[in-house]
Amino acid sequence: MKALVLYHSEEFGNTAKMAEAVAEGLREGGLEVDTHNTLDGHFPINEFAGNDCAAFGSPDYYSYVAGALKTFMDDHYIARVRKGVKNLQGKPYALFYSHGGGGRVVTAMTSLFKHVGTQVGEPVDSYLAPNAGVLEECRALGKELTEACK
Repeated sequence: MKALVLYHSEEFGNTAKMAEAVAEGLREGGLEVDTHNTLDGHFPINEFAGNDCAAFGSPDYYSYVAGALKTFMDDHYIARVRKGVKNLQGKPYALFYSHGGGGRVVTAMTSLFKHVGTQVGEPVDSYLAPNAGVLEECRALGKELTEACK
């Protein structure tokens, strides 16, 4: 079974730390995990179809997701609706995000990513740098996603 952890992280690396913790939880559950920071480049939507589940992470940018994650969902829509690409929906997924005090990105994420499939667990948030408790929540979220994926 294969999982994708797709996230955006730059400047402070807070979301990247959370992404790695989610990936650890997925690996502990026996899944093969691909992590991809959108800062490193565009994630091809055709590669998403080969994953059994996914976790998505974003910093809070003006109460919205990072632009590259929105681009991923635009690609998802075009491939699914206009091009008829199969196996892009019906996947369990989880959400995590970092913020500097707003934290309202969760509303946008919940609304946007519901088109992927069924959300697993509650979104994990981190105010600024994730502490040990937040990272443990991320690992637990990865494990919970593993169970939903099997």
